[in-house]
Amino acid sequence: MHFVSELLTNDGTLPQLADLAQGRSFFNKKNGVLFGVFWFIFFTMFMTSAFGVLGVEELAGLSAITGVFGTMLIIIASLVLLPSSKITKFASLPVGGLRTQADLQSPPVQAQLPPSQSIPVQVYAPPAAGAWKAPDTGEFSRPGSVTENTTKLLTKDDQ
Repeated sequence: MHFVSELLTNDGTLPQLADLAQGRSFFNKKNGVLFGVFWFIFFTMFMTSAFGVLGVEELAGLSAITGVFGTMLIIIASLVLLPSSKITKFASLPVGGLRTQADLQSPPVQAQLPPSQSIPVQVYAPPAAGAWKAPDTGEFSRPGSVTENTTKLLTKDDQ
């Protein structure tokens, strides 16, 4: 009941949900993984080639190792330690989409059935004598039994 009273006092919204939507941090899994990718590109491609051109092979090797293993550490740490970047269902609720207190006190409007229609009995007439015909059901009618037809043929020969 506390939930309902809080909705009624805040015009159908929950202030906690607004805090969740505003409290999203820059440090999340998505940004951590992107930083790891940029780290890999910077150290393995840019810095390694720059140190190789300058003739400092020790720093070029160290830069390549730092790029590869640093990227693995950054991505793993981002996925394990940082919060998710996805918006929760509760934070994406429409603001003011819930009913207000005035709406709750008024009776709800319910859909109604269409007005009844009556058709007089005289419209329905039995078929005229000899005008009635069995419906053609086609594939719905069952074929006769093979043994029954064969038996009928045998009885005709005996007669």
